[in-house]
Amino acid sequence: MQKKGANISLKGYDDIFSTDQSRAEAQQERVQEIPLSELHPFEGHPFRVVDDEEMMKTVESVRDFGVLTPAIVRPDPYGGYEIISGHRRHRASELAGKETMPVIVRDLDDDAAIILMVDANLQRETILPSERAFAYKMKLDAIKHQGSRADLTSTQVAQKLSVEKVGEDAGVSKDTIRRYIRLTELIPELLDMVDEGQIKFNPAVELSYLAKQEQQDFLSAMDYAQTTPSLSQAQRIKKLAQEGECTLDAMCDIMNEVKKEEQGKVTFKTDALRKYFPKSYTNKQMEEKIIQLLEQWQKKRDRSMER
Repeated sequence: MQKKGANISLKGYDDIFSTDQSRAEAQQERVQEIPLSELHPFEGHPFRVVDDEEMMKTVESVRDFGVLTPAIVRPDPYGGYEIISGHRRHRASELAGKETMPVIVRDLDDDAAIILMVDANLQRETILPSERAFAYKMKLDAIKHQGSRADLTSTQVAQKLSVEKVGEDAGVSKDTIRRYIRLTELIPELLDMVDEGQIKFNPAVELSYLAKQEQQDFLSAMDYAQTTPSLSQAQRIKKLAQEGECTLDAMCDIMNEVKKEEQGKVTFKTDALRKYFPKSYTNKQMEEKIIQLLEQWQKKRDRSMER
């Protein structure tokens, strides 16, 4: 059986509750108790299952009340069942010491299973950029494949451009879908930095147009400059790549510009200083007072050195 996807992860809160649609479907279909040992993850599942604080809350709920919303699974021709929706419920059941969990078994092909799996998880609030990127790509590929099949019965899907369909379901523009999918072209090290917030989304999209080796060199350029790229820098580096001039030295020069600009400059966040001044003070007044105090401190320091 052909499966599609990418091996990445999600920190989202997949607790025992699911969508309204899942609850309605659960009432119409027969719920079965299946041993946890017979359930295994969807191949290429793009959402991480982490034993974090949220998982511990889910474990406690499962231990006290059981799994209230059945997982969705499909038969695996190699044995057991493949989880489509309910990976965190499965893990929580394991940690809670359960032997079985309630599931609904559906016969779904790869494309339908991918679409259901992605839609069930994209509703969560906490989703990493990489997870969203690979999820969008998986769903887009599945819809494209559906549209190319001769036995397609859903003319509504066939009539829509695939990327527009993905964007419509997610409530975002087709351009946003395309930009997220660009992130799947990043090497793992850069993608991790996007997830951790070290590299912003828009610069990351620009960097995704670099070849893999150029991206590896860019890591060295960031390390050399000890800084992360602005959108302008990422755009200029992308242009160098398009012109065939994206060398390590050229990237180091661009990345080092911020370092040069910031030498001799100290920046404070207004919130960090506000507590030391009256509420009526403007930013300009705070700046003037800080300079005045520093001048007094300098004079005092000079007198001490003269003694």
